[in-house]
Amino acid sequence: MTLRNLISQSEILVAPGVYDGLTAALATQAGFQALYLSGAAVAYTRLGRPDIGLSTSSEMTETMALIADRTDLPVIIDADTGFGNALNARRTMQSYERAGAAALQVEDQTYPKRCGHLSDKSLIPKEEMAGKLAAMADARRHDTLIIARTDAIAVEGFEAAMDRAEAYTEAGADVLFVEAPRNKDELTRITERFQGRVPLLANMVEGGATPITQARDLETMGFDIVIFPGGIVRALAHAARDYYGSLQENGSNQPFSHRMFNLDGLNEVIGTPEMLALGRRFDGKA
Repeated sequence: MTLRNLISQSEILVAPGVYDGLTAALATQAGFQALYLSGAAVAYTRLGRPDIGLSTSSEMTETMALIADRTDLPVIIDADTGFGNALNARRTMQSYERAGAAALQVEDQTYPKRCGHLSDKSLIPKEEMAGKLAAMADARRHDTLIIARTDAIAVEGFEAAMDRAEAYTEAGADVLFVEAPRNKDELTRITERFQGRVPLLANMVEGGATPITQARDLETMGFDIVIFPGGIVRALAHAARDYYGSLQENGSNQPFSHRMFNLDGLNEVIGTPEMLALGRRFDGKA
C-alpha cells in the first residue's frame, strides 16, 4: 500500500525511526506499515555527533538506498532544509526519490539547521520556503509526498507558526508538520485549524518540547501520522553503554548474555538461513 493510501485511512499511521538496514528490518518484522529515516538518528549513529546539520545529503541518500534494499515499507526521509536553496532542495528530491523514498520532510530553518527541539534556531522567510516546496514538487517523478515542517513556534511564536503553516499548505504541501508544540492545547489548536484540509504529522521526541502522547490520543485529536524518530537510538545507546561497561568490568560477555542475541539468534533475525538457501539456488551445484 502506498504512503498516500496509508495516511488517508482513519487509523493514525505510526512510523518508528530507523537509521540502517538492521533497524529497518526489525521495525518491519514488528509489524509497522511505514518507517521514518531520521536525520538526527543518522548523525547520532554514523557520526556520533548531535543533530546540528552535520549530516550530508549524500550520507542520507546512501542510507536510504540501503534501507530500501532491506524493506518494502514506504519510508519517510528527513530532508532537513533541502540542504541549501531551492535548487539544492530540488536535487535532494531527485536523489532521495532514486534511493527509494516515499516522502521527503523539509523544514523552514536556515542552513545548517539544528534539531527541532533545541533552542536558538533561525528561520528563512516563508516565501523562500514556499519556493523550495514548489521546486521539490517540480522535480519529483513519482507519487513522492512532500511534508512541510515549520519550526516557527520556538522562534516566532505559535500564531506565526500557524501563518507559516497556512502558506505552506497553499504552496502545495502534501502533509503539514508543525514542530515542537509545547502542550496539549497547542496540539489541539493545530488540528482544529488544519484537520480535513491537509494531513497532519506529530513528532514525539523523548525529553523534547512536546509532551509524549499516545498514538490513539493523537488520532483522536486529528493527527494522521506520528513519528518516533530517535527513540531507537536512545534505546540502543543506553543498552550499548551498559554492554561496554559490563564487558570492561567482567572481561567477558557472559554476565550480559541474557540481554543479547547469540550468534544463531541474530542470524535468524537477519535472515541468514534464507540468504544461504537463496545462494544455493544459483551456485551451480543443484
